Amino acid sequence: MPEVSGTDNPLDIAERWRGEGRDVAIATVMETWGSAPRPVGSHLVIDGDGNFFGSVSGGCVEGEVITEAMDALGTGKPKMLEFGVADETAWRVGLSCGGRIRVYVEKVS
Repeated sequence: MPEVSGTDNPLDIAERWRGEGRDVAIATVMETWGSAPRPVGSHLVIDGDGNFFGSVSGGCVEGEVITEAMDALGTGKPKMLEFGVADETAWRVGLSCGGRIRVYVEKVS
């Protein structure tokens, strides 16, 4: 993974990676309900090799978001993802804290 400094933010990293000619996707927390580990506006950037920087939730949720971001890089189609305690997917990806989050994933062009 490329070196980053503690002052870098995910959007700076996305811009840098795009400048290096990499395919880049950005995942953004759009909504939260109840207990959520990251606030609205949090970002996770992912490149075509699966490198990532930032955070939208933590743990297994981010693994699922990275997988969906890789798909968005391939298709060019954005996605709205939702994870919540009442959703079977939430238990699979580890969001059992009682909250829900919506994450928008898009390819940067």
